Order: sequence, then structure tokens, then C-alpha cells
Amino acid sequence: MGEENILESNNIVQEQNDLIGSNEYYITKHEDTLIDIARKYGISFADILSINGDLDPWIPGKDINLIIPKEHILPFGKREGIIINIGDLRLYLFINNTVLSYPIGIGRSGWETPLGRAIIIDKKIDPIWIPPESIREEDPDLPKVVAAGPDNPLGSRAIYLSIPAYLLHGTNKPYGVGMKVSHGCIRLYPEHVEELFDLVNKGTKVNIIDQPVKAGWKNGELYIEVHKLPKYVRENSVKSSNNDKNLLPIAYESVQKAAGVDILKVNWNEVKLAVKEATGIPHKISK
Repeated sequence: MGEENILESNNIVQEQNDLIGSNEYYITKHEDTLIDIARKYGISFADILSINGDLDPWIPGKDINLIIPKEHILPFGKREGIIINIGDLRLYLFINNTVLSYPIGIGRSGWETPLGRAIIIDKKIDPIWIPPESIREEDPDLPKVVAAGPDNPLGSRAIYLSIPAYLLHGTNKPYGVGMKVSHGCIRLYPEHVEELFDLVNKGTKVNIIDQPVKAGWKNGELYIEVHKLPKYVRENSVKSSNNDKNLLPIAYESVQKAAGVDILKVNWNEVKLAVKEATGIPHKISK
């Protein structure tokens, strides 16, 4: 796929605009699952649940008008290389004047994905997987080496970080994208990791952050975006620190940073409402 086909026009980073993409809509069919719909639109099923309520991911029902959340506020900080935000379970790639965004799966409780700065040190197509001893202790039936192929949890691509033993990779279990289920590595849909693989190089900067609340401007209006794992994911995944946190103080801090001298334009009741609802999509908070 050529780069000109990958970089979408609505993801061009414009001055004074901190939002990318636009939301879409989809009416469910009888045979649909949220997992399949999410994959079709390049998002996670957890994203769909956050804004559309407590649907059954496997049998959501027919003729439901779903919001497909494709609009996002960019994380706060320097926009370069790769930013991995475990707070919204997304990876952002800044390339030229454009940003691409992909849903990710990250480390579960006890195997948390580490925060910090790194660079890409290697890339491999069809990697083998050598399970660390710590993982083999958890699952003694694992072989010492897993060959490339459909049973390899790294999928078809692996991008190695300078943080020892951590990498970005594909997956043979795509339903885990949007969840906290890995042993700390960052997993992407197979088609996304192949796309990302071709766009990054050794030396690309990577910054892993935790911003469950983001705030930013679009066309003179201030927005906030708040993330918590939806009920189904919490009950069928792992305990999430974001769901234990009081996000209101974090929201106040994020809004203050984004608003700057325009702090008097903020409608604080809308901030509280956005935190309460935690829909995972931008919510306008300016007066």
C-alpha cells in the first residue's frame, strides 16, 4: 500500500486544532458482532461499547444505530515519532504533517506496560517468539521457541524497542486489541502493524504515556475526552487502574493546560458531565 493511500486527509494536524478524524455511524445487521464491526472500522470493540452502552459484543442485536468513534483528541506533549497512550489504548504516529492513530492492547494487571521514552532498535517480518522464563513459569506447556505462523502471538510483524523485552507486534488474537490482556507488550491488529511497520525505522522515537483524560481545541472550541474501560471489558479482562482513579482532578489539570489564558471560557459543569459519562469521544466544554 502506498503512503499516499495510508495518510487520510482528515488526520492532517492543523495549527490550533488538537483533534483528528470524525465519527461515523453504522446500523447493525443480524449477523454482526461488535468485534467484526470494530475491525472493519479500525477501532476496538471497547471503543464502541464506551459510547454506545452495555451491548453484548457477540450478539449486539439488529438495527442498532451505532456511533463509530473515529474522532480523537491528540495527547498532550511533543508531537513526534510514536506516542503510545495507555490511558486511551491508542498509538499515535506523527509523520510529516500527518498523524495516524491505531487501537492497541496492552499489559494486564501484574504485567503492566511500562511508561517512558524509547527508540525502535529493530524490525522483523514473521518473527519467532522465545517466551521469557517468567511467562513459561505461568504456562509450563509453552515451547521454548514458537515458530512464525498462525500460532505465534507476535503475528506477522515485530517492532523492537530499546526498553528490554518490550515490543510492538501483531497478534493471533485480534479481539484482545482494546483490552489489557498482554504480558506488557503492545499489540495491534495484523493489518495495522503491517502498515506501521512500513512507516517507521530504526531510531524512531517512542514515548509511552498515561493520559486517560485529554483536552484540546478545534475551530475555537475546547473539548475534553475521558476514557474508562466499559463494563464488559472490566468484567472479562482485568482490573483497570483507570476505573479506580478519581478522574476529575486529572480532568481539571488537563483542561487548565489546554485552556491556558482562555480558562474563563470553560464550562466546568460540562467537564464534570464528561468525566461522569466517560464516553471516550470528544465532548465540548467551552461556553
